Amino acid sequence: QVQLVESGGGLVQAGGSLRLSCTTSQRTFSMYTMAWFRQAPGKERAFVAGIGWNGRGTDYSDSVKGRFTISKDNAKSTAYLQMNSLKPEDTADYYCAAKIWGDVSRSHGTYSHWGQGTQVTVSS
Repeated sequence: QVQLVESGGGLVQAGGSLRLSCTTSQRTFSMYTMAWFRQAPGKERAFVAGIGWNGRGTDYSDSVKGRFTISKDNAKSTAYLQMNSLKPEDTADYYCAAKIWGDVSRSHGTYSHWGQGTQVTVSS
């Protein structure tokens, strides 16, 4: 019932910036807590960043804190992940996830809706 579509991935050099977008046609987007996860080859899907449904609480993994910023625009039904100072170790497939209301969780099992993913490659 809820479809999420990621965009903005691509190939960038180390130190560069990239902004990922996650859009949905869901008219009740404002009710959803949003998060970004990533999965690198040979590794498990890992939490990157999350923002509460009301936009009042954010959480970041230690590896991206200070470099990435998550936000959501309820008027556009879109969540964003601004990625600055990118490093080769940030290379992965990035997925947006959503769950209705609730606090941000770092566990991927708590999110009920997922996008198809967008690939980010950072060259050194």
